[in-house]
Amino acid sequence: MFKKLLAFVAALYVTVAFAAVDVNTATSAELDSIKGIGPVKSALIISERKKAPFKDWNDFVTRVKGVGADSAAKFSAEGMTVNGTSYKASAKADAKAGAKADKKADKPVAEKAKDAAKGTAKDDKAAATPKTETKAEAKATAKADAAKPAASAAKK
Repeated sequence: MFKKLLAFVAALYVTVAFAAVDVNTATSAELDSIKGIGPVKSALIISERKKAPFKDWNDFVTRVKGVGADSAAKFSAEGMTVNGTSYKASAKADAKAGAKADKKADKPVAEKAKDAAKGTAKDDKAAATPKTETKAEAKATAKADAAKPAASAAKK
């Protein structure tokens, strides 16, 4: 019986030790208890929180200077939450996917401009390169040139 009671107390202690600290309601001391957050960082968090509560982890990461996705993951592992949710690696992946989608949306426009530039370059190259005549075309041109003086003489 004593062992069960001791195990229960130990489980409660562990639960209290790893209790979630919500960034929107935590005191400076509670924020300082998170590994990686010191007095300066907690002051930054509280000053940003006074402007407006943090909506989600992305909002937290963008508004608090010096906190990136890696830091957010570490803070979440230490028990910090934003509006009761912990940071997930999928949030990082979603941000990357959003950035890739933006690049893909811009890509067709860039490709069209690139293709247009290539087309213009091809047209310029074709105009700059003189066309060489084949032997048959050269003979036909020579015959036409020879016939012109005779035709002009006949007109006179």
